[in-house]
Amino acid sequence: MAEVVGPWRRLRRTLARGLPRSLRGRFVLIMITGVLSAQLASYAIWTAQARASQLEQLDELSRNVAYSVASTVRFFRSLPRDYRHIVLDQLRDMGGTRFFVSINDHRIPVEEIGRGPEQALVVGNFRRVLGEELGISDARVEFSRPETLRLLNNQVLLHDLPPRWGQHSLLMEPLSPPILVVQMALEPGEWLYVATLLPVPELFAGRHWLAGDRLFAVLIVLFTVVGLSWLGIRGVTRPLARLARAARQLGDDLDAPPLPERGPRETRETTQAFNRMQRRIRAQVEERERLFSAISHDLKTPITRMRLRAEMLDDPHQRERFCASLDELDLLVKGALASVKGLDLHEEVVAVDVVALLESLAAELRLQGGEVHLDGEAAPLPAKPLALKRCLGNLLENAIFYGGRVEASLADGPEALVITLRDHGPGIPEAQLERVFEPFVRLEPSRSRHTGGSGLGLGIARHIVRALGGEFELFNHPQGGLVVRLRLPRR
Repeated sequence: MAEVVGPWRRLRRTLARGLPRSLRGRFVLIMITGVLSAQLASYAIWTAQARASQLEQLDELSRNVAYSVASTVRFFRSLPRDYRHIVLDQLRDMGGTRFFVSINDHRIPVEEIGRGPEQALVVGNFRRVLGEELGISDARVEFSRPETLRLLNNQVLLHDLPPRWGQHSLLMEPLSPPILVVQMALEPGEWLYVATLLPVPELFAGRHWLAGDRLFAVLIVLFTVVGLSWLGIRGVTRPLARLARAARQLGDDLDAPPLPERGPRETRETTQAFNRMQRRIRAQVEERERLFSAISHDLKTPITRMRLRAEMLDDPHQRERFCASLDELDLLVKGALASVKGLDLHEEVVAVDVVALLESLAAELRLQGGEVHLDGEAAPLPAKPLALKRCLGNLLENAIFYGGRVEASLADGPEALVITLRDHGPGIPEAQLERVFEPFVRLEPSRSRHTGGSGLGLGIARHIVRALGGEFELFNHPQGGLVVRLRLPRR
């Protein structure tokens, strides 16, 4: 069972990889498959019916001709042997007969043509009729082309006969249909030769499963249906593409205008649900900002009051401990408020000179004793300037604080800008690389809150990069230190 399921799953995966990625492409593929299947099925049914009808007509016609040939043979068998050639000459001079009849002293060889059920049907009918009517079972029934047909003892060709001999009855130029030849022995050394036409068009022309005219009709129908379907599918899927773009941009700009609610009912309902979701998310973000602002404002007063009371303590040791705890509490409140405001900077996207921005941040850090090396060039990047400045500032300050020196490099491309920052600090244990993005998390002992910072910088930086549609990567350098790699798209 497993051996059967395995190949089936691989086949499904292969087919899935071959499908178009877009919904519009899959709709068009379904339409093409459906139209072709319907056309080919109808053509197969039509071909089968036409073939059955042709065989039925050929069966009736061949039986009638077979009875006529049997009557002709019966007539010549009834004549005395010496009178048969006289009657043949008279018939040829009179003309108008549908048969060419001759009596030869041997059987004339025929370059036989035709294979398949048509030939078998005609031969079978002739042998059955001749056997029933005359008791002849050894008659030779063959088909020949007019160009190679030989008629008399001297094996003269049909085209070489005098016109008065009635050769026109076997020629239908330019169609050149096959000629039916029946030969049988009347007496020893005497063979009756009968040649006639079966007026069936294209009897042995060969069957093409998809003829040229039928293929042309199939292609016309296919292009017409696919063209009209493409226009309809494009109109239906356009709102979905617009909805996908809006969903990708939702994290970048919650204040984007709502999508127009039009189109089919399903698309309209989906758009309405998306607009409703955007309004709810915007309302929740605004409520979160108001909540943190209120908490920060309400906590400032009791913290200040407690600080005044702490200053009135007589014990210097206790006073210092109380003030340190209040400073830490004040730092946490300010960090939380700054985090909320930093994650939701309402800015317009403009072209930012990333090189100039990094140089200005590096100049500020050099004044504080940091060492920053900048390498590479980059064209202006579409981004939110304050958010990007805060992201890069947090990362550079973090690298300087824990590594003392940072190397920044830029790799620009048509699709994205890659910024790599490497410090020369102790790095971060592999098991803690994801944990450092959590709020207020600082790794001990080198990342103690008493040494500065609140443990929010990396989380804010990663959020800003992702909000810009980019990728944030954090890993340890093989030679020591921490590496931060940002990939910022240019769309």
